[in-house]
Amino acid sequence: MPSKKALVRRPGSRLAEGLVTHVERDGVDVGRAVEQWEAYCEALREHGWETVEVVPAEDCPDSVFVEDTVVMYRNVALIARSGAESRRAETVGVEEAVAALGCSVNWVWEPGTLDGGDVLKIGDTLYVGRGGRTDAAGIQQLRATFEPLGARVVAVPVSKVLHLKSAVTALPDGTVVGHIPNLDAPSLFPRFLPVPEESGAHVVLLGGDRLLMASSAPKTAELFADLGYAPVLVDIGEFEKLEGCVTCLSVRLRDLYA
Repeated sequence: MPSKKALVRRPGSRLAEGLVTHVERDGVDVGRAVEQWEAYCEALREHGWETVEVVPAEDCPDSVFVEDTVVMYRNVALIARSGAESRRAETVGVEEAVAALGCSVNWVWEPGTLDGGDVLKIGDTLYVGRGGRTDAAGIQQLRATFEPLGARVVAVPVSKVLHLKSAVTALPDGTVVGHIPNLDAPSLFPRFLPVPEESGAHVVLLGGDRLLMASSAPKTAELFADLGYAPVLVDIGEFEKLEGCVTCLSVRLRDLYA
């Protein structure tokens, strides 16, 4: 049976100091962000997911974006090494969490850099964004870790947004969805559906036809509903000010061994 565990990490008091690269800095209400995070976690639980809290990293403002710290394939974890040096301390608690769940743990080593938010998994294909946070050496190490297990790694250029998954995610049938102005090379994806809103490019597959999405993309939610999906909307506005989205607030562990 597939597992339904999701790693999450509570936002710290320094959240407002988080990095921004492709947007103008806007004031973050940390109290409101905590409320939004709790509602996000509750939405996961309401749809059958067990949330596993990683030990907070109070000294790391961006640590709530836990997806960037690790890439999972089956029950194998590749601990990331961010291109943003200030984020590298975030991995310690995540490494402990995945090890406690019985995962095999590997690491990206210097000089390679890799952020988990640059990796989009569709079946056994791993699309990895080559951009500001992930470099060629990091992609080589991703290949070396997962290709022997049956994965196919496809590198994708990323220059207009922070991470690959800031630009695209995928529907349950494997169709890639994205906002055209944020994409460098949509032709790299065999099946691609453009969406009308930037945050509409971000979906978390909850199971069946249910899609966790940001409430800031109502037109895209309507589009997906017309296609037979069931959008589940959450307000993550405070995290969007830091280039965050619904995918980067959790790590979904779907293939843990029993």
